[in-house]
Amino acid sequence: MTLWSEFLTNQGRVIHKWTHYFPIYEAHFARYINRPATFLEIGCGQGGSLQLWKRYLGPLAQIVGIDINESCSAFEEDQIAVRIGDQKDSQFLSEVLEEFGTPNVVLDDGSHMMADITESFRYLYPRIASGGVYMVEDLHTAYWSEFDGGAGREGSFIELCKSLIDELNADHARNQVPLTDFTKSTLSMHFYDSVVAFERGRHLKKHAPQIGKSFRKYLRL
Repeated sequence: MTLWSEFLTNQGRVIHKWTHYFPIYEAHFARYINRPATFLEIGCGQGGSLQLWKRYLGPLAQIVGIDINESCSAFEEDQIAVRIGDQKDSQFLSEVLEEFGTPNVVLDDGSHMMADITESFRYLYPRIASGGVYMVEDLHTAYWSEFDGGAGREGSFIELCKSLIDELNADHARNQVPLTDFTKSTLSMHFYDSVVAFERGRHLKKHAPQIGKSFRKYLRL
């Protein structure tokens, strides 16, 4: 059963998601189905998405929700833990990681405030597993003033992502962009409507060998 089917047949708590997110989720999260994984969701909503990840990923997944709303504690059940705190509070995030270990996936569906998204990313991204995924959704808010966004506005998460594209390519920037931990630990960035996903992983030596017979050699035959 696909994640989309799980959503359409949901009989549990309310799930509130944009329909075009589901192919994105499957593209990045399917590798964790029926494998030991820690899935950290920032923002619990009405609790339905926590149950959705549990059903989708299977019995070996630990789902952890964090939210500033204390009533979200009621969403706890087998495989689902909820911790109450502010997503931009690094001490709180540190305590969550100490308790549950290194996350394989972080999905930010929290306050959608630009500063909150950025602070969570700055702290958590370097601490997710190699080969892990960090996804931020609902980034249409990066263009909305009520979330401290705006097209080209300094401090929006989209503007940060634009600068991270340069860091991703810093090996080839001829010293115009400094090499960073992000450069060394990030395999790719994926942009979608309202979503960005970061894939972490170890880089091997970057080189571009030429293999095969040259065209000039064939011309001499």
